[in-house]
Amino acid sequence: MLQLINDRYFIGGVPVLELCKQYDTPLYVYDTGVMLKQYENLCQAFSGINTRIKFACKALNNINVLRFFKKTGAGLDTVSIQEVWLGLKAGFAPQDIIYTPNCVSLEEIELAVKEGVQINIDNISILEQFGHKYGSSIPVCIRINPHVMAGGNINISTGHIDSKFGISIYQLRHVERIVKSENIRVNGLHMHTGSDILDVEVFLRGAEIMYETAAHFPDLEFIDFGSGFKVAYKPDDYSTDVTELGQRLTESFREFCRGYGRELELWFEPGKYLVSAAGTFLAKVNVIKQTTATVFVGVDSGLNHLIRPMFYNAYHHMVNVSNPGGKQRIYTVVGYICETDTFGWDRKLSEVSEGDVIAFQNAGAYGFTMSSNYNSRFRPAEVLVHNGNHYLIRRRETMDDLLRNQIEIADI
Repeated sequence: MLQLINDRYFIGGVPVLELCKQYDTPLYVYDTGVMLKQYENLCQAFSGINTRIKFACKALNNINVLRFFKKTGAGLDTVSIQEVWLGLKAGFAPQDIIYTPNCVSLEEIELAVKEGVQINIDNISILEQFGHKYGSSIPVCIRINPHVMAGGNINISTGHIDSKFGISIYQLRHVERIVKSENIRVNGLHMHTGSDILDVEVFLRGAEIMYETAAHFPDLEFIDFGSGFKVAYKPDDYSTDVTELGQRLTESFREFCRGYGRELELWFEPGKYLVSAAGTFLAKVNVIKQTTATVFVGVDSGLNHLIRPMFYNAYHHMVNVSNPGGKQRIYTVVGYICETDTFGWDRKLSEVSEGDVIAFQNAGAYGFTMSSNYNSRFRPAEVLVHNGNHYLIRRRETMDDLLRNQIEIADI
């Protein structure tokens, strides 16, 4: 997290410009102190019930980050067999990993079964195939689509009627028939309605649907509420009140468990909430370009490194870390890709000069993990700041990386 101290910007006690000098730009920097604080906030909010926090590693999958969360006591939420393998390599026990794929083949799910992780199935076709193959020998969680519209963007809203995710709550009778006929052991229920959910009532409405669904499955061990907590991207923005949510959901979950007949575990799978504010993306200004209508700040990055503003119309607060006390001026910040890759229109920044460094805040989630080599650009380095020290945790790519898997044909 970016901090201004005595007219200099720091991340986790380390001067930002020194990081840029040592590791060059563009550069992702992550602060473990912020990650730990966010994790502890969630644990405290739900301390009154048996809660498990499983980090959604699709948000930030560097193995050092995964190992950090394992050390905190978190489990892992994965959505591909590759993430399962990465989590196991990071040291997570199989029973601490939940695997929630979407539209994958039974063959991939079989690979996850071999690894011993918790399987979570989100469609009737695979549920039937899974039951036919495994019967009651492998417990399974079922992902329910509660038909609740939530989330900050249609691309991250996953619980509505037109979503590809989950089994519709209106197909519950069909699910029951498959479970009974194939003798499937259902040990968990799961839902995830979307990301950037501010309204606590959305979670509570989804919880009531899950409680009603649970009555149809007598052998549950946990209910997984996914995540989707909103974080503040703008200086005056709001975030989900996890304290209020914790108080109200704890009360309703306790009441549900009393009616169910035993205490279940409550699971969450936060990604953005844990790492968004911990990440800062640093890019150098290549050019100041003034047109008849706009002053552009062109940086040494683009949608190949941080696609969220273009893909989700997401806001990332920007700071000119090279000129903290400069006069405020209006700029449009753009990238160097051969597409319209605008990071932000009409932003107030301290007066910018070529060679200055622009910091993009809240870049820890879905930044590097959604990056690419578009335009044959190299992906940036990643640095971890931990206990006042900084470590290179991914080197900047080179031409060898671009060519590594290409096979040259002699006859061409």
